[in-house]
Amino acid sequence: MRRLRRTPLIRELVREVRLDRSDLIQPIFVEESLKTDAPITSMPGQRRQSPATVLREVARLVDKGVKSIILFGIPTVKDEIGSAAYEPNGVVQKTIRDLKDQFVDELVVFTDACMCQYTSHGHCGLVRDARIDNDETLQKLAEVAVSHARAGADIVAPSAMIDGQVKTIRQALDDNGFKDVAVMAYAAKHASSFFGPFREAAFSAPQFGDRRTYQMDYSNPEEALREIALDIKEGADMIMVKPALAYLDIIYRAKKRFQMPTAAYNVSGEFSMIKAAAREGWIDEKSAIMEVLTSIKRAGADMILTYHALEAAEWLG
Repeated sequence: MRRLRRTPLIRELVREVRLDRSDLIQPIFVEESLKTDAPITSMPGQRRQSPATVLREVARLVDKGVKSIILFGIPTVKDEIGSAAYEPNGVVQKTIRDLKDQFVDELVVFTDACMCQYTSHGHCGLVRDARIDNDETLQKLAEVAVSHARAGADIVAPSAMIDGQVKTIRQALDDNGFKDVAVMAYAAKHASSFFGPFREAAFSAPQFGDRRTYQMDYSNPEEALREIALDIKEGADMIMVKPALAYLDIIYRAKKRFQMPTAAYNVSGEFSMIKAAAREGWIDEKSAIMEVLTSIKRAGADMILTYHALEAAEWLG
């Protein structure tokens, strides 16, 4: 076996799994009240973008070969029903229109269809008696998705883990004339400790309780596959496993079983751990990032949502 490892060129020739810039999707936070971009303390190198700076940031990504982004909005005003999430002139809706005007055929725009960044309580839907009201939330998620499609989103990504969200959103999109807008389901989104930096970035930490009643228990791989199967049956065009690194087995099993376009979210905590270790000199940052992203691809992911997208694209050349 060593003969095929002897030189870099031979190793490249026989490489089985290849990471490409087209595999990468960069998450972008857009904060309505900002006048310029602002650093995210817990995510070194990442910034909340203002409506004025987001076009410049996306231009950097496109220039490096990253042609897909997913938008997360942070409104100026939050309320108990997350009304800014489906406001026609909300921060995400306006950003989509601006991006589609500037990057006509160069960019795939995914949008996060959820409410946690928009609600004053930080939960992913409408709360009644200190619990998520599943069925009432469905209609609000449909309004969010349709408002994103109307603004020009290519793919909406429901992330609330509300039962029936894919079916409800697919029906709403079709009924409103958006049959060509795809749905990427956060099909197996786990209640994870690795979401902490995201919640700091998006000001979306729950103000009471937690999200374990609607996000998945990480101890249940068979349940994850049942969740994915349900979302496919409801009309999902793509499936996603979130987080990625602690759930490579789920990614592998999902790809093997369903043979669907499969995404994995290399989440904020996973990103920040590498950055922190590299800052201390404990690991080599570049090699660790490329090893992590390749492992996610090797497990079966066709696309990777990752905060490493820009730097990885630069290294991939």
